[in-house]
This record gives sequence, structure tokens and C-alpha cells, in this order.
Amino acid sequence: MPDQPHRTDVAVIGAGPVGLFAIFECGMLNMHCHVVDALDAPGGQCTALYPEKPIYDIPGYPTILAQELVDKLQTQAAPFEPVFHLGQQVEELSETDCGRWLLTTTKGCVIDAAAVIIAAGVGAFGPNRPPLPNIQDYEGQGEGSGVHYLVRRREDFRNRRVVIAGGGDSAVDWALSLADVASSVAVIHRRAKFRAAPDSVLKLGQLAGEGRIELVVPYQLHGLEGANGRLEAVIVADLDGKRRTLPADALLPFFGLAQNLGPIAEWGLNLHRNLIRVDPASCSTGRSGLYAIGDIATYSGKLKLILTGFAEAAAAAHAAYAQVNPGEALHFEYSTTKGVPIHN
Repeated sequence: MPDQPHRTDVAVIGAGPVGLFAIFECGMLNMHCHVVDALDAPGGQCTALYPEKPIYDIPGYPTILAQELVDKLQTQAAPFEPVFHLGQQVEELSETDCGRWLLTTTKGCVIDAAAVIIAAGVGAFGPNRPPLPNIQDYEGQGEGSGVHYLVRRREDFRNRRVVIAGGGDSAVDWALSLADVASSVAVIHRRAKFRAAPDSVLKLGQLAGEGRIELVVPYQLHGLEGANGRLEAVIVADLDGKRRTLPADALLPFFGLAQNLGPIAEWGLNLHRNLIRVDPASCSTGRSGLYAIGDIATYSGKLKLILTGFAEAAAAAHAAYAQVNPGEALHFEYSTTKGVPIHN
């Protein structure tokens, strides 16, 4: 039988950076939050996929590690005493006769909320694996060796021969970072043009010019060599089929994430390419009291940046205030004059 419902002002679905900031923004408006996330710890992709990856576009921080950002967001939200329900998904979402929302999780937890903010990122996610024969034989073999789809600790790759495949931000950013610790770094891409941030691409070219990184372009992954589950080399081929052998202890293929919205796809929302269409002014989904923010939300001109998600969290919280407190006027004050409300 389901548990007795937890009654709250706002239910936040997703405990990534944007969901964590939504807790703070709701708290500043004296709204309490319950938070549900499928992962066992807050942080979303930042914690699960790249906790030691530097992030460069957070205002006030020229650079900050992903996990450090998550830690600071948790500290910022802590005064408002959010209740986390981790390691579970919201599988049912329904509107009650009195205009509130009932959320039921895969562990039987029931949350009764006046408003719901969906900050589910890309939904459930996993890596896109390259179609290489016997690749599974080399996945996760020891610290820093074998095939890895994420980097949890940069130190795991110290003095290793690292081959990175991909042309986006993850591939370029980790090439820049691991150049300081690995014995060698080679970056494979099918063309000479990379899709990463321009400044990062410029730095990549500079390190390549200094001989600290080898750019293997235009090439694609072709095969792996090794023995007893331990990677020894990566085979690449150019567009004409000409092959090269790159000595390697570790291969990092960064080809994006396979995304699955899971139960969210069945909630009758206005989906467009697995994203939820919202009003950019309020982040409303068009259903009363239901909002979407962060990577899962879309509208014309949307920039997929964490800082965009932070702004959306503020917009959704302010829009939700009327749902949580019907008939009450919101007298907005800046945090510099208001401070952080004290919660008992």
C-alpha cells in the first residue's frame, strides 16, 4: 500500500543543479519543497557523470568543478529544509479535484503538492556506446584503464595513455583537463572542426601545437586491442579506410547520452522531441500549477545552459507562488534587502 501522502507546497522532480536552485528560489518565497530524484544522491549529471569536470560559465566563478557547484547549491538550499526522496522515480502524476497534484514514486512514496516543478534534465540517461566488437570486454577494467564513459576522478588517469573519441564539449574539456595528468592524450574526431566552446577549441589547438595533445583527425574508431580484459591499443581508420594503431591504456568515448523520459512521457504534457514546451515567462506547461525548467524545458530561443536553468527556476518559483498562496499578492524584494528567511 502507498505511504500516507507528504503534504508540501512544491514538489520538485529532479535534484540536479537546476532543481536544487529551484528549492532555494521557492524557499526565498516561503514555499517548502519535497524533491524526488532517480539517483541516489543530488547533483544529476554533474555528480553522476563528471563530478571533477570544470565548469566555466557560472557567474562569479571563473572555474568551478561540477561536484563543487552541486555542494554549494545544496548548502544554499539547506536553510529551507527540503525533503529528498532519492533512488526513486515519479511514476504517476495526477491532478486532484481541489487543484493540487499527487505524485507517486516507484517506492510507494506519495506527495501532495500545490505545485510541481519538473527539473528532470534529460530524464533517465546512459552513454551512447560505439559499435566496436568486444567493447564490453574492456569496460570498467580497473582504475583509469579500459573503456570509460565518464570521468569521476581525474587522478585515475595519471600517467596513463588516454585516447578520447568525440568532438563535443565533453571530449574537448576532458582532453584539456587530462593533459595535465596523463602520460599522453590523443583526441579522435571524424573531422577537423570541433563542436565545443570556441575558447576550449582554441586551447585544444594550443596544446596540440605544443605537443601535449595529439589530434587524430579525420579518423574514426575502428577496433580495440588488448589481452585479458586490459586495453593496449585503439585502432582508428580514416575516410579511405587507412588504419592507425594508437597505444592506449584508456579509451574515453564521448558520443552523448541515450535519453529516456520514462514515465514523464505518459503524463499528457506538450512534448516536442522529448522536451516539454513551456511559456518562457513563467515556465508553465499550460496545466495549472505544473512547470518545467532546465534541459527538459523548451521554447523559442532557448539556450541550454545551467545559468538559463537557474533563471527558469526563479521564474517558475514566482509563478508557483500564486498557486501555493491563492489570492495573496507577492511583494517581491531583492535578497540583499530581504536576506534568507528563517525557517523553523
